[in-house]
Amino acid sequence: MAITRPRGTGDILPGDIYKWHYVEDAFRKICREYKYEEIRTPIFEHTELFERGVGDTTDIVEKEMYTFLDRGGRSITLRPENTAAAARAYMESSLIAGPQPVKLYYIGPMFRYDRPQAGRFRQFHQFGVEVFGANDPGIDAEVIAMTMNFYGRLGLKELELRINSVGCPKCRSVLREKLLEFFRPSLDQLCDNCKGRYQRNPLRILDCKSARCGELAAGAPTTLKCLCGSCAEHFEAVKKYLELLNIPYIVDSSMVRGLDYYTNTAFEIMAPDIGAQSSIGGGGRYNGLVEACGGPSTPGIGYALGIERIILTMERQGIAFPPPFTVDVFVAAAGSQAEEEALRLLFELRKNGISAEKDYMKRSLKAQMKYAGKLNPRYTVLLGGDELDRGVAGLKDMSSGIQEEVPLNSLVERIKRR
Repeated sequence: MAITRPRGTGDILPGDIYKWHYVEDAFRKICREYKYEEIRTPIFEHTELFERGVGDTTDIVEKEMYTFLDRGGRSITLRPENTAAAARAYMESSLIAGPQPVKLYYIGPMFRYDRPQAGRFRQFHQFGVEVFGANDPGIDAEVIAMTMNFYGRLGLKELELRINSVGCPKCRSVLREKLLEFFRPSLDQLCDNCKGRYQRNPLRILDCKSARCGELAAGAPTTLKCLCGSCAEHFEAVKKYLELLNIPYIVDSSMVRGLDYYTNTAFEIMAPDIGAQSSIGGGGRYNGLVEACGGPSTPGIGYALGIERIILTMERQGIAFPPPFTVDVFVAAAGSQAEEEALRLLFELRKNGISAEKDYMKRSLKAQMKYAGKLNPRYTVLLGGDELDRGVAGLKDMSSGIQEEVPLNSLVERIKRR
């Protein structure tokens, strides 16, 4: 029996990779415009980073991480998200001592053990940005505006921006007491996970995927009603900036981000018709993350966008991707002497920055032309014994069908000019 790929993973094949390139290029372009610089962190980190940064009562840490002992007996985890890793790199490098804020972006795979379904994989890919060192609500508005601008450039429609404030530790201590009181009468009806969370972190009950816990959480106290003066002021400023930028939003007081490091602003972008998971991205402020990971108190904010979900949404909305790139020139040859010249010409074209291809399957000239049609080149060069004797080659413009003879010694320059 042939070996197959692990469940929850996918191969990105040549017939689809051009869509990924298009979306990735659009993301890199907008990051340059907003002055974000790329960071690449390891795919695996010490498990402690995610336990301390993400939160040991979150679903990610409790149930979804790929964790193992390496040969040295160290606990290692494939990264389930990249914000904690970016925070670790920010502290460990000279970035923390340089000019602030530090604005970073990343593109890469993440890993979570979860039930695969439409838009959800065990190895999935994300874009993300992180800003360290600034607590200005204008930065909150910038990262949200950047997200919506990016989606707009891709042509996505019918998106819904939901925002909330999850407050600071001071606010959450007030909320914690209210939640303990709210859930106390129904404690024995909660799922086993939430019974354990009740004392450790009752806020996590609001994020439980159990339908029964969702019913019991209806009408639970919200963070917006527990905000301290400073957090309320920050949230009002963020809303004011979004209105200034003409970015529509919905205040969703029930929104709870799935990671413990979030503070103040939280946001999520929802898209219709992508299966069980309608979120295609989200983020928020995490002023306590760097400190939780062993660094100094440092404000931060960022977001992560699921690439698979973005492409799935574009496909379901009927958004046309630019056609995939093929080749500039196909070199067709008839006869052994022409084959040698075709190989020489092929590499000469490539040395001059022109993409080129030839037949390697010993096809007839007619079959080569049929194969060239599938590659959709801009030009086809035809070489035969008669042409070589006269020092010329046939050059066919595949869009117009016009063919001309061009001296071999000027063929590359002629194609370059075109």
